[in-house]
Amino acid sequence: MFKLTSLNLNGIRSAASKGLQDWVAQSMPDCICVQELKAQAADMSGRFEEIAGLKGHFHFAEKKGYSGVGVYTRHEPSDVIVGYGSTEFDAEGRYVELRFDRPGRKQSPKLSIISCYFPSGSSGEERQAAKFRFLAEFYPRLLGLKETRDFVLCGDINIAHQEIDLKNFKGNKKNSGFLPEERAWMTELLRDAELVNEAAEELTQRTSPSVKGGGMVDVYRKLKPTTTDEAYTWWSNRGQAYAKNVGWRLDYHLATPAFAALARSEHIYKEQRFSDHAPMSVDYEFQL
Repeated sequence: MFKLTSLNLNGIRSAASKGLQDWVAQSMPDCICVQELKAQAADMSGRFEEIAGLKGHFHFAEKKGYSGVGVYTRHEPSDVIVGYGSTEFDAEGRYVELRFDRPGRKQSPKLSIISCYFPSGSSGEERQAAKFRFLAEFYPRLLGLKETRDFVLCGDINIAHQEIDLKNFKGNKKNSGFLPEERAWMTELLRDAELVNEAAEELTQRTSPSVKGGGMVDVYRKLKPTTTDEAYTWWSNRGQAYAKNVGWRLDYHLATPAFAALARSEHIYKEQRFSDHAPMSVDYEFQL
């Protein structure tokens, strides 16, 4: 099995102080995609280039203490892509892609593992507008990649797709992360390319220039189509959100159909907290 984990660290130094390295050593993922490093290259040097024998590849934000993503892997990639070619968002450190191309491999001979951190719009209208711009330009980037290779994108998407993906769905319909436009963007990305959904088309006009279904797969929902409370991966630090399990499912594995078909089991680790997010792992019947 190939074990792939995604975790928003909310600061790698903070997560390390809470036992991150020991947990990775015990959990033994083949790859772990991390988001919100909140660190620069100098901060990582000599401390976090490797974790538990896994070598890291990173995309740092230009702004100190902000964003940043990485992929730690025990397998050597054939190529590393830092940033996705955005004039606006590459400066924010939101995308790193590791390619594991093996021409002789029967399953997914061209495979990318991507760590991505979608913008949050919760701080106000300006950042919500930026989030919509990100969604609009990122959608065709994903579809273009899907035409040439299999991939799995792991990350904090900052969108709860369905009502079963957050505790208080009724009270959050006008809040960032559960806005109709954001949810419709996800629906469109996951919609089969041959199906037509006029309602989704109308809602995605602000976020996606394409009306063609993305045909991607939400791997967790493939494995667990109806879970509610156990599906959450993020809890607010306010009040007793974690203790009361008032959470959201914001962390995803989004995969091309061929790779998603290899998913066998999932696990959201809640026994120990490294940040306000929980690690989400999927075992794939696959060998790099």
